[in-house]
Amino acid sequence: MISLIIGIVISLIVSFGGTPLLIHILQRRHYGQYIRQDGPKSHQIKRGTPTMGGLIINLAIVLGWLGSALYRYFARGDKPSQSAMLVLFAMLSMGLLGFIDDFIKVTKKQNLGLSVAGKFIGQFILATIYAVLALLLPTKTGFPSAQAGISFVEQPVISFTFAGKAVAIILFVLWVNLLMTAWSNAVNLTDGLDGLASGSSMIAFTGYILIAFWESYHLKGAGHAGHAYAVSDPLDLTIIACCAAVACFGFLWYNTNPASIFMGDTGSLALGGLFAALSIATHTELLAVIMGGLFVMETCSDVIQVGFFKLTHKRVFKMAPIHHHFELLGWPESKVVVRFWMIELIFVLIAVVLFYVDWLARSGMAL
Repeated sequence: MISLIIGIVISLIVSFGGTPLLIHILQRRHYGQYIRQDGPKSHQIKRGTPTMGGLIINLAIVLGWLGSALYRYFARGDKPSQSAMLVLFAMLSMGLLGFIDDFIKVTKKQNLGLSVAGKFIGQFILATIYAVLALLLPTKTGFPSAQAGISFVEQPVISFTFAGKAVAIILFVLWVNLLMTAWSNAVNLTDGLDGLASGSSMIAFTGYILIAFWESYHLKGAGHAGHAYAVSDPLDLTIIACCAAVACFGFLWYNTNPASIFMGDTGSLALGGLFAALSIATHTELLAVIMGGLFVMETCSDVIQVGFFKLTHKRVFKMAPIHHHFELLGWPESKVVVRFWMIELIFVLIAVVLFYVDWLARSGMAL
C-alpha cells in the first residue's frame, strides 16, 4: 500500500507542478495548436494554445511508477516486473509516435503531421514489438504478460493456439495491432474538447485500478477465497493505472475549459496505447470495449459519418466525432464535456460490475 501511495503522490506532484513549467516552455517556443477551419467557430479562439502536454502526462506516470518500484526494491528486494515495463513501453512508444506527429505540426505551423501511412507503419512496428515481447518474454511470477487469444475476463473466448505456436504468434500480433491502433486513435478522436480526453481517461483508468487490484488480491497462489487469476504482476499494473489516473487528474486542472494546454497526440496516443496494453496484461480485451465505451462511441460516430457520406453524400451528424455534433446543436462546450464524463463513468461502472459478476460466477458464489 505504501508503494501505491508513493506512486500517487509523485505522479500528482509532477503533473500539477510540471504542467505550468511545460506551458511556459511551449509558449516561449511558440508551439501552439492549429485549429481546423471546418470545426465549430468557437474553437478558433483556441488557436495558438500550447500543445504536446502529453509529455508531462507520460513523465508523471513513469516517475510515479519508478518511485514506487524503487521503494519496493529497497524495502523488500522486489525487482520491477516485466509486465509493468512492457505496458510502459506500449505507452511511451505510442507517445513518441504522437510526439513526432505533434512536432511536425508545430514546426510547420499547420494541422497536418505524419501521413496516414507513416502513422500506421509506426503503430504497426511498435505494436508488433510489444506483442512479441509480451507473449514470449518470461515473467518472474510464471504467469504470462499476455496470452495468445481474445479474452473477456482472463479465459480466452477465442484461442489462437489451435493451429500451432507460429500461427498463434502471428494472429496475436495482428490482434494487438488492431487493439493498439484502435484505442490510440479512439482517444485521439475524443481529444477534441477542453478536458474531454483527459477527464474521460482518468475515469477509464480508475476502472482498471479496481480490476487490477482485485486480480492482485485474488492472484493464484495468494490463498484468498474465490476464483484466482493467472495474471502477471497485477499489483504493478494497479500502480501504473493509479499513476495514469492521477496524471490525468493533475493535467486536467490546466486542460479544463478554457484550456491552458492541450495534450496533443503525444498524450492521446500514449494514453490509448496504455489502455490497450492494460487490457492485454489484465486479460480483459473485450471487457475494455465496455470500460472505454465513450472512446468507442466517439470512434463509431466518426466511422458512421464517413461511411454514410461516401454511400449517400449525406451526413448522419452535423459533425463528427459526436461531441462536435452536440456543440453545433448549441450545447456549451463545458456541458458536452461533463455529460460525456458521466457517460464514461456509467460505462466504467457497468464494466466493473460485469467483472465482479464474472468473478462470482467462477467462484461458484450467489449474487
